[in-house]
Amino acid sequence: MFLKNILFCVIFTHNIWRFQLIIVSLWRNFNAIYKMSEENKIENELRYCYKYPHPSVTTDCVIFGFDGTKLRILLVQRGVEPYKGRWAFPGGFMKMDESAEEGALRELQEETGLEGAYIRQFHTFTAPHRDPRERVITIAYYALVRMQNVIGGDDATDAKWFALDEVPQLAFDHDQILRKAEQAYRQQTHAEPAGCEVVPDQVTTKELHNLYEAILDVRFDRRNFYNKMKRLEMLEQMNETVNPSQKKEAFLFRFNKAKYEELKQKGFRLEF
Repeated sequence: MFLKNILFCVIFTHNIWRFQLIIVSLWRNFNAIYKMSEENKIENELRYCYKYPHPSVTTDCVIFGFDGTKLRILLVQRGVEPYKGRWAFPGGFMKMDESAEEGALRELQEETGLEGAYIRQFHTFTAPHRDPRERVITIAYYALVRMQNVIGGDDATDAKWFALDEVPQLAFDHDQILRKAEQAYRQQTHAEPAGCEVVPDQVTTKELHNLYEAILDVRFDRRNFYNKMKRLEMLEQMNETVNPSQKKEAFLFRFNKAKYEELKQKGFRLEF
């Protein structure tokens, strides 16, 4: 009986040892399979990725407004470093799930409250050291909008319209961006109509004349301007008049929106 008990213990111990070996072997195989699966997953994810540093991407919005006499520019005051307290264009880092235009419109709304602007991309700024934080390229947009009240939000402590001749020194390379935006918008105005988005529904030729002078930064004869607008059939004369001065009345005009859109699509060459 004693020998039987000893034999049973030996066999039982041997079986436990074999079972432990099986468990260890299965665990090792599982780990190997899991590791291989993870490696394959990473390999598949990185199959088309190159091992190069990736720059960050931001968007910036150059928003022009017209006060009836001259152009103004919308700026925000930075509430964070770098350049805390300096004025800059509304903008910020693009999210992974949005396009550049979507990011630009989102940042514009978050930092100024302005919505519905028809923005157009005009340049990408890629200087290696344009941002002290890291390698950042920015995609820049501009728009001409009807001026409205704005308020600083998100990481902007303030938002404000500035006359172009009163713009302070800007953060980052935004002085360069502003110059490029002015140049690009003037070139666009020579090839496409402007003003429908910013002037009142009924406008005098003087008001429209002032807008074009402000955009192009030139002075030209008002009669010559009116004749060019008339030939383009872009304006429709109304029956109403206003009295801009005691000497004479001025007819009111409105944009022929169908012709306006046609010229915008076809383009033209406007010279004064």
